[in-house]
Amino acid sequence: MATAFGNALGAQARAVLRSRAGGLHVKGTRTRLTAIGHLLSGNFLNALIMLVSVAMAARSLGPASYGIMVMVLSYNRVVERILRFESWQPLIRFAVQEEKESSPERLQRLYAYGLLLDMGAAALSAVVAVSLALLFGGIFHLTSLHVELVAIYSCATLVNIAGVPTAALRLSGQFKMLAYTQVAANLLRIVFAGYCALGGYGLIGFMVAWTAAQALGSLIVFWVGFRALRQMGIPNPFRARMRGLTRDFPGFFGFACSTNLSLTLRVITTEADSLFVGAVAGAPAAAVYYLAKRIAKVAAQVGAQVQAVVYPDVARMWANGDFRGFRAATLQVQIALAAVGASMLLAAYLFGPLLIRVGPGEAYQPTYVLLLTQLMAVILTLHAAPSRSALLAMNRSWLVLALSAIGTAMFVGVAGYAVPRYGPIGGNIAHIVLGAFTAILFDIFWMRRAKQRETEMASVRS
Repeated sequence: MATAFGNALGAQARAVLRSRAGGLHVKGTRTRLTAIGHLLSGNFLNALIMLVSVAMAARSLGPASYGIMVMVLSYNRVVERILRFESWQPLIRFAVQEEKESSPERLQRLYAYGLLLDMGAAALSAVVAVSLALLFGGIFHLTSLHVELVAIYSCATLVNIAGVPTAALRLSGQFKMLAYTQVAANLLRIVFAGYCALGGYGLIGFMVAWTAAQALGSLIVFWVGFRALRQMGIPNPFRARMRGLTRDFPGFFGFACSTNLSLTLRVITTEADSLFVGAVAGAPAAAVYYLAKRIAKVAAQVGAQVQAVVYPDVARMWANGDFRGFRAATLQVQIALAAVGASMLLAAYLFGPLLIRVGPGEAYQPTYVLLLTQLMAVILTLHAAPSRSALLAMNRSWLVLALSAIGTAMFVGVAGYAVPRYGPIGGNIAHIVLGAFTAILFDIFWMRRAKQRETEMASVRS
């Protein structure tokens, strides 16, 4: 009897698992996973190439000088990302609503709207970065060299017009192209970094190399993005009629502002933290902290790239009322990202010391512990990325902003307490707290809303 009961229980458990697995299957799964595969392969290749150039700079300059370079790069990126609009997010949301019934000319004007935001923000970011360094550099003990470095990298900020091209590539399904466009620029960065290392060109030489590589990468993305627009039959946005854009696309600018504010909050945790560590613990501490983050970014970028695949799909599903597919697609990606994050943590645990010793050198051995703790935070961030896409597709951008604001406040509080007491690892502790908060709260809100809409739809059909 016990055997029969056990067999019956096992059969019931298998049926439940098959039912759950079936609930995760949704039309387009193979296409979505193929696109994610292209992005992951391109992302890993790109990250490995990037790490080679980072290792060259870190080894050649040493912790002190490399720490100065880190802080200048972080400063420029903070200014840029505070002022930059993530226009690809509102573009995708509005385009999927327009694409079935709008004319190519109307879509041309929509992309022109995004292009105006991109170009204005890029120019403003470059000017503000240099102006603030000149006006307030003396207060923060910036030397003329620091201001010169800021001005050099601002040239890359000026041509970083990526919102429209990114939206075009994602909506046209050209994820393979999106994944590999930056590889060429990073290969050039290795060439430039090697030239600087062999020639002993020092800090200014490496900053020029980083600037040239970043600018070339932006121009490549811009070119392939506009080619994608032509392939979709959308005329050149530069030739669009600009008058009346805010009237014809109500809500676009508000959506862009909310995503910009969310990006501003993320900047505090992704770029400004390096500045804070450097200010509190010194440039060498900023160097090892930043290096750990750059290695962990191999995994962190997966979340951003996978969001590129998920967001257009879930936006279409939500707009078309496919709530079951919406929920299944989001859960699929969360499971895949959990596997990626766990694999990266295991690889870092096994091979991290060797990677650091062969790459930047023995002077950066403290990076190992920072890397492991940073990857724990990255795993939580990866889990939250599909949830963020789901909430944006639901038009809950202001909820994302509110939760991000609370999480950022928690991050600042933890980092402000922990970094002065424990050094750079205090920043990683703050990242773990932020990651856990956003992962849990994003899941609660998107799942509750998706379940509610499924129930409403079922009641209407019955």
